[in-house]
Amino acid sequence: MTTTRRMIDVSGEEVRYLREGAAHGRLVHEQREATALRPASPVRECGRLIVRTPAPAAALLGRVTGTCHADHLGPKTGTGWAVTASGPAEVITDPDESAHYRRTLPGWTHGPHDTLVRIHPQAIHGYRFTRATSSRKAAGGTDGPASR
Repeated sequence: MTTTRRMIDVSGEEVRYLREGAAHGRLVHEQREATALRPASPVRECGRLIVRTPAPAAALLGRVTGTCHADHLGPKTGTGWAVTASGPAEVITDPDESAHYRRTLPGWTHGPHDTLVRIHPQAIHGYRFTRATSSRKAAGGTDGPASR
């Protein structure tokens, strides 16, 4: 039997559980008409994602769409999970709120950029990556993304 990888959609509650366990991830946003990807330290509070990232605040000012992606994949097994949350994003500019998150979220040493972003998730997608034998592959799973 051949061992293959399998991608399985996970439920809303499981997606939230997996997302909560991610200490690091990536912030994806548009910058100068291109897609930018930056490391991020996310935390969920009151249904929103707060992300600390080494991205230039000027690129994120105004209402933009932000996407926070986190995953955990075992290098030897190829098993794990991936979660993506996206929605309107805004830079946190309130000094007291900024001070709070700078104390509670780990920062980055990438130049002068140290930006706090609030994402209001409107779409959350998640998958588990498992291994399956070729005889079990036909029993279920998905081969591509699905919307929630």
